[in-house]
This record gives sequence, structure tokens and C-alpha cells, in this order.
Amino acid sequence: MIATRDAYGKVLAELGAQNERIVALSADLAKSTKVDDFAKKFPDRFFQTGVAEANMTDIAAGLAACGKIPFVSSFCVFSTGRAWEMVRNTIGYGRLNVKIVGTHGGISVGADGSSHQATEDIALMRVIPGMTVIVPADGPETERAIRAVAAMTGPVYVRLGRAKVPTVSRPEDGFTIGKGIALKNGKDLTIVACGALVSPALQAAETLAAEKISAAVVNLHTIKPIDTQLILKMAEETGAFVTAEEHQIMGGLGGAVCETLARVRPIPVEMVGIDDRFGQSGEPDELFREYGLEAKDIVAAAHRVLERKPR
Repeated sequence: MIATRDAYGKVLAELGAQNERIVALSADLAKSTKVDDFAKKFPDRFFQTGVAEANMTDIAAGLAACGKIPFVSSFCVFSTGRAWEMVRNTIGYGRLNVKIVGTHGGISVGADGSSHQATEDIALMRVIPGMTVIVPADGPETERAIRAVAAMTGPVYVRLGRAKVPTVSRPEDGFTIGKGIALKNGKDLTIVACGALVSPALQAAETLAAEKISAAVVNLHTIKPIDTQLILKMAEETGAFVTAEEHQIMGGLGGAVCETLARVRPIPVEMVGIDDRFGQSGEPDELFREYGLEAKDIVAAAHRVLERKPR
């Protein structure tokens, strides 16, 4: 059990020692976003901008234009919401090599409540032309993702969480931007999940197996560019999908998957996610139960989609 934000802080400090072009920026949240270790080790490459996310974003754009590799860290709701215009008009439009790493994504932020719970951030970033969007499932996958992000050229948004999550990724799968990972094979339906919902997706598949229902599970860690080849392959093999995400149903993983299927291979899809609601204060497990993000909710969605699947 490790929080993805903790894994990020660890690997960023390691990468900083390997590449002097890497710099880090924080909007008065270095400790919470776990970039404080980088700041201590490389104070001349760390920029504390204060509570000024828009300004921080433009500073990062300028640093990228000078050949640096800026990692911008704040809470997801601030780095994608408060600074959205600057992300679009400086980083996005300029195709600049800025790495936006948001922590505290989704409702698992917990007691901080709706103002700090980003449930729209994937949609906000996915719509920006040329923006890569990544949602790692666990700590080890976060480390692999950040290494891949540091090596690529271009703007990217990585969504991380505050709460500790189980390790479900496998080292042998590696990490390739734009390529999902089939964690489990199946023939009756496919569960496509990202981030903190990958673990419940695997739990749901086990429950379904006890009911003699064979469910494949895909960890779609890259929302954009989406792995069209894998999605269509699983659509041909199973003929029904359930998507699961800690995000609004509209505009997130489910929307991206449905857009892909609608173009080439329409099949029945059920979406597990936040259904047009704001977050609220509570413990992560309480909120997952309240918003229908548990394994049992994925199981229920599987039954619904199988009822719609052509015989």
C-alpha cells in the first residue's frame, strides 16, 4: 500500500540527480505534493511560486522554452482548473515540454471536501490538443510513468492520489505511454479501469468468476493518446465493456473509451464513475461507497451490460 503521490516524490528526486535540466515548481504545496525532497536536494532548481497556480504555469512554460524540463506540482483541482487558461494558451498551444503532475485527484482526497476534490480534471486536460493524459494505478506504476514522462517531449498531465492504494501493476508489464495493459483475460466482458479503480476492477472480476462470468481487466493508464488497438481487440473478444474511474462519467475514461468504440466497433458499455455530482467531505472508503465506486458497483454494472449484450 503506497500513495501514488509518495512514489512521485521519490522518483522525481532520483531523476533530478540524473538530469540537471529537470526543475520543479510548487504553488505552496511542496510537502503535500511530495516535491519537498527534490527541493531539499536541488534548491537551485526548485521554484516556490506561492498560491499562484496560473503564474506558476507560465513560469514553467518559460523554463521549458529555455530548454529545461519543468515538473509543475499542485493539487489536481488547482493545476487543471485554476490554471486552465494558461495551460491551454502557453503550454498546450506552444506544445511546450512541461510535465503537469497533479496530486489529490478524485474524491479519495477525503475530508478536504469538494473544493479540493478534482473530479473533472481528466476531461479538462484531455480536451487540450496535443496533451498527453496519464493516470497510474499504483506506486510502482507511478515511478515507471514518471520516468517515461521525463523522457518524452511534449506537454503531459499525470493524475495522482493522496490515499494509499494496493499494488496491482506488474514489473514485467513495463510502461509505455499510450499502451494499456491487459491484467486479466476473459471472454464475457471487459472491465477497463484507471487509477484507484484498477484494484476494485480486479476484485470485481474475482467475484464475477465465482458466478461463472469471465471478465477481462484492462489497466488503461494512458487516457490520451488512447490505446485504440487494445480497446478494439478486447471489444472483438468480449463484446461488452464496463469502464471504472474516480472521475465524472462525462469526459473521462468512459467517454474516451466510448468515443473510440463508436467510431469503429459499437458495443454495449456501462460506466462506473461519479454521475454528475460534486464531491463532499468524508473518509475515502465512505465516499467510494456513497458514489458507487466499489467492486460491488462494478459487478452490478457487469450484470447490466451483459443483459444488453447481443446473444
